[in-house]
Amino acid sequence: MGAPSQPAESGVWNRIIRSPGRAFILIFLLGFTIRGAVLVSGLLPSSYFRPRGEIGKVAVTLARTGQFANPYMIPTGATAHPTPVYTGLLALVYRSIGVTPTANYVRGLLAILAFSALYAMLPWLGLQLGLGARAGILGGIAGALVPQQGILEIIGNSDQPFPGIALGLLAVAFLRRWSGGPASAARSFLLGIGCGAAFHLSPPLLPVVLGWLLFEIGWSRARTNWRSTACIVLGVVLVCIPWTWRNYAAFHRLLFIRGNFGLELRLANHDGADADIDVTVAREAAFRHPSANIEEARKVRDLGEGEYMRQARNEAVEWIYRHPRGFLRLTFLRAVQFWCGPVRLPWSAAAITVVTALALLGLRRALSGLDRARRAAVLMPLLLFPLVYYVVSFVGHYRAPLEGWLLLLAGVEVSHRFERAG
Repeated sequence: MGAPSQPAESGVWNRIIRSPGRAFILIFLLGFTIRGAVLVSGLLPSSYFRPRGEIGKVAVTLARTGQFANPYMIPTGATAHPTPVYTGLLALVYRSIGVTPTANYVRGLLAILAFSALYAMLPWLGLQLGLGARAGILGGIAGALVPQQGILEIIGNSDQPFPGIALGLLAVAFLRRWSGGPASAARSFLLGIGCGAAFHLSPPLLPVVLGWLLFEIGWSRARTNWRSTACIVLGVVLVCIPWTWRNYAAFHRLLFIRGNFGLELRLANHDGADADIDVTVAREAAFRHPSANIEEARKVRDLGEGEYMRQARNEAVEWIYRHPRGFLRLTFLRAVQFWCGPVRLPWSAAAITVVTALALLGLRRALSGLDRARRAAVLMPLLLFPLVYYVVSFVGHYRAPLEGWLLLLAGVEVSHRFERAG
C-alpha cells in the first residue's frame, strides 16, 4: 500500500522543478517564515531595533531634516558615505512611522522580504543561465533554511540583498540581449537605466557591467553594435547625473555614488591593520573611524567629508607605496576571507568554505556545457564584483550579493551527486 505514494511525491517534485513560479513561492515562504518567526519571537535584543551604522544615522537625519548628512558620532554635514536608494527607503519608513522600535521592525521586515526573494529567484535564474532549475531549487532551499548572512537577514542592518537581486536581473537581461535578435536602441537604453539604478544600490556592480559590455563589444558584434552599446552607456549616464550633481554640489568634486573609499582604504592599510575589520577594531584603542573616534569625527566636521576622505586616501596610498609586501599580504588574506569566511570564527569559516568549494566544483562542472554568452554571464560577477573588497578590510556582509550565485553553483554540484547516487 506504501508504493503508490512515491509517484505522487515524484509528481509534486516534478511540478515544482518545471515551474520556477511554484518554486519561487515555496522557497520565498520558507525563507520568510523562518526569518519572520525569529523577528517576532522576542528573543532578539532590543538594541537590534535601533537605527544602526552610517545608513541608519543618515536615514534618521534625512527623515527629520531632509538632509543626506551626519553619518558619524557627531553632526558632520553632508555625506556620500552610504548608498542613496536604501538609505532613502529607510528614511521613508522613519518619516512615516517615526524613529521607533516599530520602524526598525519594518526595517527587519524589508530585509526578510529581500533575502527571501533573493533565494527564491534562484530556480528561475538557474534556468536562464543554463544551470538548471534543480540546482536553483537546491540552492534556494539551502539559503532559505540557513541564513547565509546570519542575523543581518532578520534585523536589516545591511542593504546587500538588493544588489544581489539586481545582479541576477542584470545578468539575465544581458544574456537575453546576446541571445536574441539585434538589440534595439530603446531596449538598450532601458537596460542602461537598469544598470544605472543598480549602481545606486552597490557601486561595485560597475566592474561587472563593464565586463559584460567589453564581452559584448569583443564577441557579440553580430547581434549588437556600437550604437546599441552607446545607448546603454547613455542610460547609465542619465540615471547617474542627479546623484553625481548632488555630490559635486556638496563636495566640489566628482564622486561615483559613494565617497567613503579613502576612509575604507586607510582603515585596511596601515601599520598594525588586520585583514579582518573586527580584529583591527579590537586591536586598536584609537580606531580611526569617525563612527568610533571622536577626534576623527571632528576632523570630518572641520575639514568637510570630501577633504577628509581625500586625505585618508592619500595616507593609505603612501602606506601602500612604502609597504608593498604588507599590502600584498593583507590583500591575499582579505581575498581568502572573502571566499572562506573569517579565520577568527573557525566554525563559520568552515561552513562558508564548504559552500565556496561546492560552488567551485559546480562551476567547473557547468562551464563545459555552457555557450560563450552564458559563461560570460556567470563568470563576470565572480571575477569582478569582489575586486574592490580585496583592498579594503574584510566584512562578512560584503559577499552577500554573491550568496545566491554561490548557492546556485553549489546546487549544480549537489544535484549532480544526487543524480549519481540515484
